Amino acid sequence: MIVDRFTYAYQYMDDTKTLIFRYDNTTHHKKLNLSNYPHHKHEGSQENIVTSSAPTLADVLQEVAPLIALP
Repeated sequence: MIVDRFTYAYQYMDDTKTLIFRYDNTTHHKKLNLSNYPHHKHEGSQENIVTSSAPTLADVLQEVAPLIALP
């Protein structure tokens, strides 16, 4: 099955609600001339924006897995 995503946002925050990362494709960063616009990633803060692909949920979960400390 093929799923069409028109907009997406995947956000990961720590237990203090500090942003670790967020992927999204909102069009608010056009002036940054990102090579894969509108896809981008916020790394560690709202202001630290880098180009990215359009990750799947599985991709994001693989990125989060090593960051989660399990007891």
